[in-house]
Amino acid sequence: MAAGTFHRSGDSAARFEGRAATQESPWVKWTLIAIAVAFFALFLLMPLIAVFVEALRKGWETYVAAIVLPDTLAAIKLTLIAAGISVPLNLVCGTAAAWCIAKFEFRGKHFLTTLIDLPFSVSPVIAGLIYVLMFGAHGWFGPWLYEHDIKIIFAVPGIVLATVFVTFPFVARELIPLMEAQGKEEEEAAVVLGANGWRTFWHVTLPNIRWGLIYGVILCNARAMGEFGAVSVVSGHIRGETNTMPLHVEILYNEYQFAGAFAVASLLAMLALVTLGIKTWVEYRAARTIEESSPS
Repeated sequence: MAAGTFHRSGDSAARFEGRAATQESPWVKWTLIAIAVAFFALFLLMPLIAVFVEALRKGWETYVAAIVLPDTLAAIKLTLIAAGISVPLNLVCGTAAAWCIAKFEFRGKHFLTTLIDLPFSVSPVIAGLIYVLMFGAHGWFGPWLYEHDIKIIFAVPGIVLATVFVTFPFVARELIPLMEAQGKEEEEAAVVLGANGWRTFWHVTLPNIRWGLIYGVILCNARAMGEFGAVSVVSGHIRGETNTMPLHVEILYNEYQFAGAFAVASLLAMLALVTLGIKTWVEYRAARTIEESSPS
């Protein structure tokens, strides 16, 4: 009797061990999938569709007319200028900071890493206010800037500074874990063979981080073009001069110009979709590169 009981319990244990730890019954699996799809459709897909529907509600002619307005074109131009300056700056500075942190040991390394994360923990509105307190008319450097006729706040330089601040961590934070995981043996070998620092970075480090670097630049560019809080504080909302695309959308919406507001918003939405597509392609290429380089 005891032997039979032991035999039956052994069969149950074998059946239990044969079942995967993450395997669930079909109704649980499909219920969770349905909840995820419903959440995606309700909170992500429907608002995106609504933007394009509202933008084209009055026809294609109205849509194009709203886009080609001088104020809209000025907002698009300023957005491209801010992103065109801040992204290369963050590309260079972020790569240098990541290389320094991941490849070298020095005093204050953890403090530098904390400073890189600072824009993530500070509200964008506070970041914009910081520049107002520094470069505004009554700020620390305001009187000196006024005497030399240099405009930073309520001008393009302030918008660029605010954009650089809020987008700085993206490149560095994408590269630091990647560089740390790769180690520094290849760089040390290159130095032993006689390569200088620049040659080592260009021919050894950069090829290994190229996909992570592109990924960080994509995220940085998306945030630069869509930034609202910090830019709103330092811009002054001067129509046709200091309004970026997100600020222009807000102004048009507050003035009940819904067709124009949704038309400009649709441009930002298309930017997001293009960014998402490029991001997916970069992830795919990075995975293929890892598979091809790994031993079979």
